[in-house]
Amino acid sequence: DPHRCQSLSCYGAAMRYVRQIRLKPGPVDGHPFALPVIAAMDTLDLTADVCFFVGNNGTGKSTLLEGIAAAARLPTLTGFHRGASSAQAVAAQLAARLTLVKSKPIRHGFFFRADDVTGFIDRMSADMEDLAGIERELSAIEGEWGRTRAMGMARAQRDALHRTYGENPFAQSHGELFLELFKARITALGLYLMDEPETPLSPGNQIALLMLLQDAVQRGSQFVIASHSPILMAFPGAQILDFDQQPPAVAAWDDLDHVQLTRAFLNHPERYLCHLDDPH
Repeated sequence: DPHRCQSLSCYGAAMRYVRQIRLKPGPVDGHPFALPVIAAMDTLDLTADVCFFVGNNGTGKSTLLEGIAAAARLPTLTGFHRGASSAQAVAAQLAARLTLVKSKPIRHGFFFRADDVTGFIDRMSADMEDLAGIERELSAIEGEWGRTRAMGMARAQRDALHRTYGENPFAQSHGELFLELFKARITALGLYLMDEPETPLSPGNQIALLMLLQDAVQRGSQFVIASHSPILMAFPGAQILDFDQQPPAVAAWDDLDHVQLTRAFLNHPERYLCHLDDPH
């Protein structure tokens, strides 16, 4: 019963991997340190095993999350980082000023960004096409033994990718694909950072992700998630930090603009849509 569950202790959660984030003193000019939320930050306490960073675009949620990922030396979900060298440099600068106060070592986990997954799947699709082409070219090798061995090596690599990602990874919807990746990768106990994981997910798949998070938390994992999704933010006992305030402040789910606006729209959509009938 979510109404009876007031904290993640009801899930038997273990000690959090990271319980506090500290920003070392230093200059506040230049990006990312000039961002109001980072300029005003001293320490940030993580008091639950699921913590949401919420707020409007441009408040610094994603920037801080990527800095934490760099400080924790977390890989991306797929091991692929989509060509954002400038973003990586900013994350490294911020990470150098961050101290993560830990309760236990971080041995597993990842940092999720939707762009990284899309780029990874693009690369996997290209690799499978390349391997198929190599196999065709190798078929012209003279000599039965050498040809069979060379073709077998190319085919084995392609089959391994096919077993993992399917013949055409984009044949699945983005939401299904991302959810399958989450299921496959959130296995070991660890620290998982997610930047707007709801982006490709339908409401139904967001609820499926909630169940996946609950199972992982019960086993002892920790999540820090930047999100705009009222569905995800409703995770029982989660800590919600409002980045529209400087420094970020704890907020209640019912008080969030995201929740109030969504509820008001669903209750009375005509109030928001009536102007669409007005040609002027």
